[in-house]
Amino acid sequence: MDQSAASRPATIGEYTARTPILVLGLPGVPGFNAFFYFRALFPGLVFGAAPPNAPELSVPGSPYGPGILSADPEDPKQLAALFDVHGFRTVIDASGWCALKSCEFDPALARRLNVDIGRHAMNECRRRGARLIRLSTDLVFDGNPYLRGGSECLGGYDEESPVSPVTVYGKMMAEAERVISQGYPEAAILRIALPMGPSLNGHAGAIDWIESRFRKGKPATLYFDEVRSNLYVQDLNRVLAHFCGNGAPGRWHVGGPRPLSLFQIAQAINRLGNYPPELLMGCPRAAAGPMPPRAGHVGMDTGKLTAVLPLGTIRPWPADPAHVPADPEWHGRREREFPAGAIARSLYGDGWPGAWEHPLSLVPGAGD
Repeated sequence: MDQSAASRPATIGEYTARTPILVLGLPGVPGFNAFFYFRALFPGLVFGAAPPNAPELSVPGSPYGPGILSADPEDPKQLAALFDVHGFRTVIDASGWCALKSCEFDPALARRLNVDIGRHAMNECRRRGARLIRLSTDLVFDGNPYLRGGSECLGGYDEESPVSPVTVYGKMMAEAERVISQGYPEAAILRIALPMGPSLNGHAGAIDWIESRFRKGKPATLYFDEVRSNLYVQDLNRVLAHFCGNGAPGRWHVGGPRPLSLFQIAQAINRLGNYPPELLMGCPRAAAGPMPPRAGHVGMDTGKLTAVLPLGTIRPWPADPAHVPADPEWHGRREREFPAGAIARSLYGDGWPGAWEHPLSLVPGAGD
């Protein structure tokens, strides 16, 4: 590789990124979208590791294009070899396996994917002095009422709140946080809320899974009392750009300022997509049974982060207040039909189809 390119600082507005950049966790929504965003910003200087369970990313003729490297990040030798060849100066570690039920049944695999990959990335970054940005989750909290300042709170967790995960996935992500913060204090650990963007397989993200059910005429059941600080991946990418440049280490909460329940998320998708209202069903999380356990209100306090970002970097989701469900029957009241593409324009990001940084503009084939 051209060593001058390897050491060249690259600018993102007022920020400077240390390149080349490696993105881990391409099969997941945050890593998948971050890879295409940074590749568009810095052509030839951004790479993603395609693990064996996602061969479609790197097979000959793949639509996903240059920069994707076929490598197993579970294998520390393969990861070290990538560093040797490409000289990464920044790693965005979005690795993780968020299949809640599967993690409960296979905690050993959950540890390999949610802890060990992060440990391998940390070891390489520490060895080489590279910047490490590790993505964690709001599900390190249980979402049940807790005492804060002498008062009972629901949601609003800040970076100093003690973790209390109820799932194997959340426990493993909390373990990875401890491993990385202790082993490489220079790392930035971003606890992210539910990211709203397209996924590799077209049904792994919150929006595309729910819409895939509605599109096929199948019902979707979502919870009234599982609440997340949802955010656009478009905004998450801008936050990552900050941390690729002058972002400080430590733990940071990254979420939108409008917590909504999973049921409310589905209401917005159902109504903006003009899908039959009867396809959407709701229930309390207690009715879902014991497997997997569900978190409650895991809304996060993001004041620490918003204080250092330009105003408006993280917007409410959805951004338009008219698209926020007002009550459990809101999605069934249809004064008019929404135009085709309303979900793309309003729920995946801003500026579709013209904005280059809209996730459906960046991901090959996603906007078709």
